[in-house]
Amino acid sequence: MLRFCSVTLLLSASFALAGDPYEVTIERGVEMKTRDGVTLRADIYRPKGEGKFPVLLERTPYNKGSGDSGFGRHAAAIGYVVILQDVRGRFTSDGEWYTFKHESDDGYDTVEWAAALPYSNGKVGMFGGSYVGATQMLAAIAHPPHLAGVFPVVTASNYHDGWTYQGGAFEQWFNESWTSGLTEDTLNRRVHGSHNALNWVWKLPLTEYPFFEAPSPASLAPYFADWLRHPDFDDYWRRWSIEDHYDDFKVPAYSVGGWYDIFQGGTIRNYVGLKSRVPGQRLMIGPWYHGPFNGKAGDIDFGASAKGDTDADQLRWYDHLLRGIDNGEARNKPVKIFVMGKNVWRDEDDWPPARARSTYYYLRSGGSANTRTGDGTLSTSAPADERADRYTYDPAHPVPTRGGGLCCDNDHLPSGAFDQRTVEERPDVLVYTTPAFSGDFEVTGPIAAELYVASSAVDTDFTAKLVDVWPNGFAQNLTDGILRARYRHSHAHPDPLKPGEVYKIRIDMWNTSNVFLAGHKLRVEISSSNFPRFDRNLNTGESAGVPGNMVKADNTIYHDARHASALILPVVP
Repeated sequence: MLRFCSVTLLLSASFALAGDPYEVTIERGVEMKTRDGVTLRADIYRPKGEGKFPVLLERTPYNKGSGDSGFGRHAAAIGYVVILQDVRGRFTSDGEWYTFKHESDDGYDTVEWAAALPYSNGKVGMFGGSYVGATQMLAAIAHPPHLAGVFPVVTASNYHDGWTYQGGAFEQWFNESWTSGLTEDTLNRRVHGSHNALNWVWKLPLTEYPFFEAPSPASLAPYFADWLRHPDFDDYWRRWSIEDHYDDFKVPAYSVGGWYDIFQGGTIRNYVGLKSRVPGQRLMIGPWYHGPFNGKAGDIDFGASAKGDTDADQLRWYDHLLRGIDNGEARNKPVKIFVMGKNVWRDEDDWPPARARSTYYYLRSGGSANTRTGDGTLSTSAPADERADRYTYDPAHPVPTRGGGLCCDNDHLPSGAFDQRTVEERPDVLVYTTPAFSGDFEVTGPIAAELYVASSAVDTDFTAKLVDVWPNGFAQNLTDGILRARYRHSHAHPDPLKPGEVYKIRIDMWNTSNVFLAGHKLRVEISSSNFPRFDRNLNTGESAGVPGNMVKADNTIYHDARHASALILPVVP
């Protein structure tokens, strides 16, 4: 049973803005007990005075903070109870932090605790982005009775494929940069808990004084080691996979993502997977990366209309969902997308748009598609007899990451849209390009590459990147994908390659919406690395967590009558 615990600080202040009906009371450090007795702490912003109100709940590992929340104050002033809670083992909450492990149970307990507060009307909605989206989705699959909706922003559908791994490759840059940020609070908690030297004066030998050596990475982030120990989609991952628990989902979700976001694929999969199961699903995708929705992504400014305001969006949606306000939300189409190139928003009846036609653009060349000055082309005409394209992938000299869906250190490796021409100068990058379009050409929906490949190695990676080539030569990356060849059949059951044998593979390149304007060209890059976004495949069949030797792989892409490799595009007439 849950119980109410003491409030460490109570502030009552007049935060009502002009036109807002309520003054706001702020309670800090409000405690609750989870089912296993761990104390979690939250700040609560609520309307001052009598009445019961719907609750908006955010459960975060990123510090609920000690200052004032502008969103909390504003939402409370218009009639919501806003609860900002540190998740287990983070900042002010007790317990041990471990990614994903406790979020379903703790989320369930917190929702039901919030619904029972004396000023709550029993309706609880959740909100937040990234891992805070995961805390929502993991709570929702536990289906607490008083959860009424979730508003997950830039989050995933599966914490194996599309979070820690993609296409079987380890998301090295994200995993290492995200973990580095998380360990700061873990280290602070360890130091704070051990800072009284009197606890250690009788300890021998003195070399065991706890600050003699820095804590090991494994002790600060044991989950990172577990991610590496579980490269396959096994029971470790399956218990947390949202995709595997869609049938347990009982509430509408308003999923928000970005074309350049690291979790774009999962955001869209959540909408597609839930729309037939639970009425009221919504999807919005802007030209954003995993950062501020300011209309800019990398080198491209998509204009003032591209700016996002998720605070306003979620309040408008929850006004309709939790308060029954007729504000037009019920009549809106379920999907809202930003169409790049034209740089306009468009409402859609569904995703993917039913009018988009799956169109094959075949890879063609005379056997020399290496680099952007090679002879690689794309054509709707299938190939006949053509020479295959070949390159050598050397893990000691991988293709560098340039933009795309990255997180979480934009200062050192920025996300978004960047000119790919320097990447396309490498001989281990095959480049296939259409002629310039005479009119506008729209691609909106899921993208894939079907390739006939062979390798000299027992395992290697294959990558594919969709590019919009401007008349001035600027090569704008749109979306991409990767496949670790041993996972070509299944993420759960790896199957090594037989060197020299030809295999048909499919690379999921996720989604985009882009109009290739008249004079632009469409391009796809094929290679075997994208580092450090993804870990380097050492071509030996061993996982990233196992030390081993690296070998070069001679990789071949076939495109002839029997092996018609192609880029599959959703073309909007």
